[in-house]
Amino acid sequence: MNKGLLARWRGNFLTGLAVVLPSFVSIAVTVWFFDTVSRFTDILLFFLPRALTHAQAGEGAIHWYWSLLALALAVVLIGIVGRLARYYVGRKLIQLVDRVLLHIPLLNKIYGALKQVNEAFVSSNKSSFKQVVLVQFPRAGQYSVGFLTGAANPEVQSKTTAAMVSVFVPTTPNPTSGFLVLVPEAEVVKLEMSVADGIKFIISLGAVAPEYLPRKAEA
Repeated sequence: MNKGLLARWRGNFLTGLAVVLPSFVSIAVTVWFFDTVSRFTDILLFFLPRALTHAQAGEGAIHWYWSLLALALAVVLIGIVGRLARYYVGRKLIQLVDRVLLHIPLLNKIYGALKQVNEAFVSSNKSSFKQVVLVQFPRAGQYSVGFLTGAANPEVQSKTTAAMVSVFVPTTPNPTSGFLVLVPEAEVVKLEMSVADGIKFIISLGAVAPEYLPRKAEA
């Protein structure tokens, strides 16, 4: 009887955990994200006295509603920057900031890497991710999900007999790092999932797989 009761309790616990855990993790991630972002956006309220925005006459933590206002102000400012980037003067100012940051030791390495990753994810030019593919990596017989980024550089093409393509194989759950592999185009398996679905699949450790409906064979 005791073993049966323990088994039922364990089953109920695991079922409850499966129900509660996604909500708990979602709330925890949201709180963590807001707290992390607010540490930077709160600086935008520098023109207000701390006694007004912070508890304990300026000695305590910032009030949540002021932090929320700072976040909204940051969103507005980012939108203004995006608007200015559409015009000649704005583009020149952004290019000037780029040149300054890329000439600061250490900071230029971090900024340059982040800028390249951002362009790879959001841009529509030839250097962005084109398609989700499967490649045999890290060894033959084992497949990894990667992103086709384009043809290999001319030197590689000239020194190999097969037509090569560049594939970025990201790490999981952090897709901003990974491996660049040069693979014969004939050995690349192209997938039908979108790039966004591919990124979700990687970040979720393979738990969130996009729906796939096989195409019917033509008669």
